[in-house]
Amino acid sequence: MKNYLQRMGRSLQLPVAVLPAAALLVGIGNWWASASNDIVAHFLQAGGNAVLSQLPLLFAVGLALGMSKDKDGAAALAGLVAFELPTNVLKPESVATLLNIKVATVNPAFGQIGNVFIGIISGLIAAALYNRFHETKLPMALSFFSGKRLVPILAALTMLLVSVALLIVWPPVYDALVTFGKFIVGLGAVGAGLYGFFNRLLIPTGLHQALNSVFWFDVAGINDIGKFLAHKGIKGVTGMYQAGFFPVMMFGLPAGAYAIYRNALPERKVETASLMMAGAFASFFTGVTEPLEFSFMFVAWPLYVLHAIFTGLSLAFAAFMHWTAGFAFSAGLVDYILSLKNPIANQPLMLILQGLVLAVIYYFGFDFAIKKFHLMTPGREPVTADDADDLAIATDADDDKYTRQAKQIYAALGGADNLTVVDNCTTRLRLQLADTSTINEAAIKHSGAAGINKLDDHNLQIIIGTEVQFVADVLNHLKLTNAPITKTTTSDEAVATAPTATNITSGVTTDFYSVANGQYVDIENVADNTFAKKMLGDGFAIDPADGTVSTVFPTKHAIGFKTDSGLEILLHMGIDTVELNGAPFEVLVQTGQPVHHGEVVAKADLAAIKAAGKATTMMVIITNMDAVNLMKFKMLTNQVKVSDEIMLVTTK
Repeated sequence: MKNYLQRMGRSLQLPVAVLPAAALLVGIGNWWASASNDIVAHFLQAGGNAVLSQLPLLFAVGLALGMSKDKDGAAALAGLVAFELPTNVLKPESVATLLNIKVATVNPAFGQIGNVFIGIISGLIAAALYNRFHETKLPMALSFFSGKRLVPILAALTMLLVSVALLIVWPPVYDALVTFGKFIVGLGAVGAGLYGFFNRLLIPTGLHQALNSVFWFDVAGINDIGKFLAHKGIKGVTGMYQAGFFPVMMFGLPAGAYAIYRNALPERKVETASLMMAGAFASFFTGVTEPLEFSFMFVAWPLYVLHAIFTGLSLAFAAFMHWTAGFAFSAGLVDYILSLKNPIANQPLMLILQGLVLAVIYYFGFDFAIKKFHLMTPGREPVTADDADDLAIATDADDDKYTRQAKQIYAALGGADNLTVVDNCTTRLRLQLADTSTINEAAIKHSGAAGINKLDDHNLQIIIGTEVQFVADVLNHLKLTNAPITKTTTSDEAVATAPTATNITSGVTTDFYSVANGQYVDIENVADNTFAKKMLGDGFAIDPADGTVSTVFPTKHAIGFKTDSGLEILLHMGIDTVELNGAPFEVLVQTGQPVHHGEVVAKADLAAIKAAGKATTMMVIITNMDAVNLMKFKMLTNQVKVSDEIMLVTTK
């Protein structure tokens, strides 16, 4: 159940992520209206409110998509169907017809049937139906409706039954939600403080999103975000469940991060400063607090409880003083600035004064707790010999960096007892293990690996780079000889480190062109986590239509080359095409052969690649990103040709 609720919390972030766009439109509209009340301001405000008024529908579609197994569009469509059916069948006019009564006598609960609560239920039901039936095969006569097409149909039938149940259950449920909301509202500032306290305490479980929906959206009639952005409600009251977060996220948490840095050990201050500065900036500017909170949430849990108490006090005090501001994404600088011109915001500038006071409270509160209770916040863990003992097996003085890296990885995997198959493609080790859950991921990353992809219980990919073959050869030798794992303290020289830029001509700008006719794809959107997460480097991708692939330095499905300025480029033709053993590819150049833009260096049989069940995406990656000073992408249409310029890259 806990995992299910955590997934639900993550899925809720998808529809919530739409809110900043709406807030931006409403915010700009408010600023514009303050200068001149004209049609442009109303147009912008109407655009933002058009999104905000459809939040229940967004929740239904977003949850259905996020909770489905493979994030398929059929699940989203089922979520839409699941939401629309009860909201139309049970609207007051329909209920009046069903019960043969006058509309005026219909229970008021049915006037709120299309709210976020129903949207959440609809999304969860649609996702469950998709996960259960999206591969169902019907008899031949009904085969057209098999699989994913079946899911929206089942969603309609299921929600028809749910609507019958809601006809009876919804009025008392709605009354209970309203009663709960009125109870919290009746507590005034105390209620806001309790909400803030439990909001932070639930962050580790991911259940805070469920709590937020009661206060921020129209589940129990509070709808604090919706009312604030629509500048409706009571000035000084609407926004009371949001305002107190601004002093915490913009001032309090960054001050707490500074206290954590000040208490770090001298030898760990540099790494702690980097961690805390990144988290503090994210908290201040965007209101995203997880990077900071998770850095001490578990290793120093009393500090996190203190943080929850401070958050509750902040919300209670802001509500008591009737200082209000609001947000659509989170309580960072961006949302704060946008809320300043909202007509219903009440003395929002006073939240800055509250934030400065809260910064002092956070700093001295954190500092006292860390020292008093000897909390192991980031940077206070002593460096011990044991930290290095698990990182490698015994190395020889004449081992090169690939041998040392392979030995470290071999030990981190658990040796030959756990390692069953060693393989590699152009950039990564493709390993089969007895159990991937037993590996030491920290030690693998310490070896210099760019990243890890744990595919399942038995398959693991370790991203090394274009020199992976040398590491794979040593690793395979260690496996075949059943090398024993002799744990030794690893010196700095024995640790493989990321390569630094060498033989680079500074300040040279290089043009990059499309390698095929087809559709331009952002590298973050390709169907392979290694490339999408930029573990190997940054670049772009082309989803080809027809034609040839042109670049340099042949290795069948992947070709590497080096520019005159020193940039190392990898062209990877297709995804997982290493398994095709070069069959669909014809390489037309020799190793070391100079080539120029426009020359055809390889041909790919796209039909053969697709027939093998592989994606034909062509990716161009700069693998020595440490040599790059600036990457500038051209403004592109979706469809590109081989003559189209994609980006400019300037070396350091």
